[in-house]
Order: sequence, then structure tokens, then C-alpha cells
Amino acid sequence: MKGEVYNQSKWVVMKAAYFYYVHDKPLKEVADILNVSKSTVSRLIKRAKKERIVEFVMPSPYKQCLELEHELVEQFELKEAIVVPFVYKTEDIIDAEKSKMSVALEGARYIQRIITSNDILGIAWGGTMYYLINYLNPCQKTDSTFVTLHGSLSCCDYELDVNTLVPRMSMAFGGRHYSLSYEGLLSSEEKINLLKSKKDVKQVFSLFHKLTISVSGIGSFYPKLDSPLSRLQYLQADELAFLQGKGVYGDIMLRFFDENGKECDTNLKGRTLAIDMDTYKKIPCKIIVASGVQKAKTLQAALKGKLVDVLIIDSALAQAIVIQN
Repeated sequence: MKGEVYNQSKWVVMKAAYFYYVHDKPLKEVADILNVSKSTVSRLIKRAKKERIVEFVMPSPYKQCLELEHELVEQFELKEAIVVPFVYKTEDIIDAEKSKMSVALEGARYIQRIITSNDILGIAWGGTMYYLINYLNPCQKTDSTFVTLHGSLSCCDYELDVNTLVPRMSMAFGGRHYSLSYEGLLSSEEKINLLKSKKDVKQVFSLFHKLTISVSGIGSFYPKLDSPLSRLQYLQADELAFLQGKGVYGDIMLRFFDENGKECDTNLKGRTLAIDMDTYKKIPCKIIVASGVQKAKTLQAALKGKLVDVLIIDSALAQAIVIQN
């Protein structure tokens, strides 16, 4: 009881917290009101939290996202995870397109936080990448270098093709860009080797070894075929069936990987104009931006294979990955 004599009145603690948190008054102004020092106000505010005179409440969806981020980082040894609340179309139906846009927005913000003028970024194709680039702030100039991670896809929309996206991203940051202005998939390995002898292709392939950041989406082959490469008829039906028979779980940068995140040994491997998996794995910061709960198994495989350093996904997909693991 005697010690209580020397403690500040609980009423003063409440008033300090009230002025500081409710009225957003700075420490100095609160100190003047209470006729105490700034350091005393600081101690009063800490006491208010400790004694739960004030409590902080984070809405459930955001708290859950932060908890999922922590679990993903811990389980898969990621540099960072960003989990975005999914968007509902109705009370119980997820709006897949808006959720993809939300994830792409956070992807754009993340890149703008970390990019420097010394960075060389490798960029892949896709709808998520299209949204991501649309969200970039054109006022942030870094003079970075941007490179296509693979050849073109004549079957996809012009605006989604990597040779459209890379110049646009370069323009947003005021940087330089290098592209592979050839088809991503050719009819033979011999044609790929001939292309690799060309000066412009050699230049891009030499930059692959200097990449500091890569940004890509991911296509799913398991448990059901959901890759854009199938919807766009990039591959024929027999080729898709062959890949599924080989145990393909997903695709990234036109490369196909199995349940352990290892590249599948198929005849497409030598016919593809793209960064090879070994070189890709050496990139210091590999960012995957994805949405859709159907990609859970595919992303788990990519995470097992250390194909991801930074994961930016929606909360439904994050929850499915954590539960399945």
C-alpha cells in the first residue's frame, strides 16, 4: 500500500492516454495540460497499455492476414510474405478478379519500396503482371534495368505479353529494358540454339546472370489444370496431357515443375526460350504474385523447391497453403 503513494494517479494515466490517443495531441501538449514532463507522459502512456486502460483492436481480417504472413515466413523460410484480404462479390462468394487486382496492387507497392537504381529486374508475362504494372506510380523514377524472363507468346493478348509489359514497366520507372523478341516455344532444340547465338539474345541471356529481382505469376497444373498456358492454347492437348502424365504441378516463366518444385524433364525444356531454372534459383529476390485458392498445391510445390523468396497472395490462398502444409 505504501508504494502506491508514489505512483501517479490512475486518473492522470487515463487523461494522458485520452489526450494522446483520442485527441491525437503530441507528448509536449499533453505534458503542458497535465503539468508534467514529456518523459512522464511517455511513462503514463506505457502504463495505460500495460494496465489495459487502453486496448488496441485490429479487425479480424487484417489480424488473420498478419498471422498468416508470419506462418508462411516461418514454415517456408521466406524473406517476406504479404497476405491481402480477399474481396467478396456477395456475402459468401469471392470476387476472383478483384482479389487478383488487390494482390497486384500490393505487388506494385512492394516493388516500389525495394527497387533501387542498381537493380536488374526480370519480368514474366500474365494478367496479374498486367494489373501490377498498371498500379505503379509513374512519379517514382529509379533508372533500373528490366529484362524479359522468356520469349513472347503469340497466343496471348498483346497487353499481357512480356514484350509489352517490360517496356511499360521500364517507362514507369524511367529505366532501360531488354527483350527477347522471339517466340517462347519453338519446334526444336536446334532452333533455340540458333537463336542463342544471335547478338541480342546473347545480351539478354548474359543479363539473366546479373538479375537481382524477379517478378512472376504462377500457373497451376494440379490438382486440376488451371494454367493460362492451357486456356490460351499455348500447348496442344496432347502436350498438356503429356505434362500432366509427367507429374507437372505448375509453370513459372514457361518452365514446368513437379510436386517438389524441381523442373520436369520433358521435350519442352530444350525447346523453350527462357531463363533456365538453375539461373533463376540464384536470383537474390524472387517475387511471386498470385491469387486463387486453386493454386495452393502448386505454390506449396514452388515453396518446397525454393522458387520463392517473397510471396504476395490473397488470404484464402494463404490459408489453404498453411492448412495443407
